[in-house]
Amino acid sequence: MPRKKQTVQTQKRRKVYTPGQLSGDATQVKPKGAFKVFSNYKLFAVIGAVVLIGGFGISAFYSNTSKNSAAKSVRGQGVTKATPEAGVTSVTGAQAAIKQYTAPPAMGIDPNKTYTATIKTEKGDIVVQLLSKEAPDAVNNFVFLANDHFYDGVTFFRVIPGFVAQTGDPSGTGSGGPGYELPFESTTTPVKAGTLAVAKPDRAGTANSGSQFFFALSDIPTQDGKATVFGTIVSGQDVLQQLQERDPQKEQDPAPGTRIDSVTVTSS
Repeated sequence: MPRKKQTVQTQKRRKVYTPGQLSGDATQVKPKGAFKVFSNYKLFAVIGAVVLIGGFGISAFYSNTSKNSAAKSVRGQGVTKATPEAGVTSVTGAQAAIKQYTAPPAMGIDPNKTYTATIKTEKGDIVVQLLSKEAPDAVNNFVFLANDHFYDGVTFFRVIPGFVAQTGDPSGTGSGGPGYELPFESTTTPVKAGTLAVAKPDRAGTANSGSQFFFALSDIPTQDGKATVFGTIVSGQDVLQQLQERDPQKEQDPAPGTRIDSVTVTSS
């Protein structure tokens, strides 16, 4: 058989690509506009450093602002509302803004120390020695609320001559409190004129109020062992006699109660 004429193919020239090299004049192309920044590595690094430092500065500013705000805020744990300043009160007490807590305070007093409370009222000062050994929970709670200014602006909403002078309820209604109750503490000190005790409902087995307390204006033997006594008056018995009489359970529109400006506690 005749052989086919062999065709000689001309081999085409192949392009050779070397890694890392651009073909043509690509290396001569210069970026335009804003892309010039990315080609200038030094300038890009300077801008990046400025942005980073500025970010840290802004973060520190807001952090300090937050800390300062926290420092000026109330100290109570779990507080949801603020107590008004001393001297700011309404007919029924400081009901416009009442601190509320999620639980009683942790123990923060030393039962072996002597604690003295000075209750400043618009009628004068009442000084009380607190019975930290006999009623540590009640005293600890009272000291915590006093230091947290819970009682500032609160009124004596129930004052019945010859019986009791009751306060500690910012709402001024007799049903308000800090948002929690205290367990009942059995004390042996009799409820006599000048003693300070935790208020509680008359129902048997109920817990103590979280903030309300009363001064006995006379001997009340029926409350011995039933009320937690946590203080005795050192001075100011005459001030108790000057408190505005008030019985919201019987009076339809009673006069404003005597206001408490502040309560301060010292220890020794």
